[in-house]
Amino acid sequence: MKGKDKLPRLPSLIQENHNQMNENNLRILVLGSGGREHTLAKICSESPLVREVLVAPGNGGIQKEFRTLDLSVEDNSKIVEIAKSENIDLVVVGPEVPLCNGVVDDLAQNGILAYGPDAQCARLEGSKAFTKDFLARHNIPTAGYGNFTEIGPAIEYLYQCTLPVVVKASGLAAGKGVIICSSHEEAEKEIKEMLSGNSFGASGSEVVIEEFLEGEEASLHLICSGEDYVTLPMSQDHKKVGEGDTGLNTGGMGAYAPTSLVTPSMLNEYEESIVRPTLAGLKSEGMNFRGTLYIGLMLTQDGPKVLEFNVRFGDPETQVILPLVGQDLVPILIASAKGAELPEKLIMKDEFAMVVVLASAGYPGSYPKGQKIEIPQNLPPSSSLIHAGTDLSDDGSILSSGGRVLGAVGVGSTLEDAKGAAYRLCESVDFPSKFYRKDIGHREFSRGN
Repeated sequence: MKGKDKLPRLPSLIQENHNQMNENNLRILVLGSGGREHTLAKICSESPLVREVLVAPGNGGIQKEFRTLDLSVEDNSKIVEIAKSENIDLVVVGPEVPLCNGVVDDLAQNGILAYGPDAQCARLEGSKAFTKDFLARHNIPTAGYGNFTEIGPAIEYLYQCTLPVVVKASGLAAGKGVIICSSHEEAEKEIKEMLSGNSFGASGSEVVIEEFLEGEEASLHLICSGEDYVTLPMSQDHKKVGEGDTGLNTGGMGAYAPTSLVTPSMLNEYEESIVRPTLAGLKSEGMNFRGTLYIGLMLTQDGPKVLEFNVRFGDPETQVILPLVGQDLVPILIASAKGAELPEKLIMKDEFAMVVVLASAGYPGSYPKGQKIEIPQNLPPSSSLIHAGTDLSDDGSILSSGGRVLGAVGVGSTLEDAKGAAYRLCESVDFPSKFYRKDIGHREFSRGN
């Protein structure tokens, strides 16, 4: 979709710097340390426009492939300092925390171009209460809700709700602040825990009590430049730790793209009812969104409804949507960061991708760390290994350091081919506590694809 109005100009210092930029010899800094950032670094490094990709802080596997810099993604001043000293042309911000902390704003004030929204727009992820009120103001379909900062009114509202009911910490909670409650008593306990500060700290100082929606979830990723945007392939994530979508919620145990759950005509409908009203609504409220807008959708019997907005690429969705892009992504990221015009649409490969997360036993609870990972020198065809929670030992060995350790990515002409490539890679990698779901994509295969 093309924005009709001229986009706001960049801050003059950035405009001056980018008038002088040699866009055939770029130095890019990717901020973050997970599988999403490893994927972004790989994609950027494939561009003929890019001379070097740096990652900060990175992880053990990333360190073997790219130069990494030791810094905290929450230290804006250090990020600015390094971007200046390394003569970085573009900072690609991976995680949500630095975006909500205003790293893009601070980089812009120092004449450094960054891909991602400013702090004002990042509230779409940083405050669920803000987002719910925004959706209501602009008549964008979402679950019924109430926002509360005090226990009394929250409990009064709760007992008017139909069960099950969803209780959410409004602030950032690393994907753990959403509780589906089957009884009013359970929900009351969660509300009191959040608002008293006993769970999620400041992130729970405001809660959203929300109608429970039935249906299938799908993820829509957009690259935006004001009201201008391009869509990426629709994907489906698997949040539950156990096969058959059972057990505790995780950061994601696997994903695939594209999904037949959303047809082209359905996507056109979502753009009309959700995407365009969202970007127009932001503009009407003085916000110019640049970067990734990730819309979590629940496809209900009453049509699509917005579950959440994220203001960065999803993880593990990034690992399956970006490999399907059939053109150089770097100019698109730069255009978005500069607020420039985007193409009508992206060129996409006629392929499918799947990622299966290799996790440490015990995740998302406590799990072992420091286990040596055996990785074959030659990976199976049509596959790639993405590092998420890994460290590098003194002798150069890769060690496990997180709950989600690796992502096994397969690409193929059919989803079955992509699945085969991903699972062959799962079998070829080993560490003592390795476990993974064997049924990624099961809903898609049950639809006959």
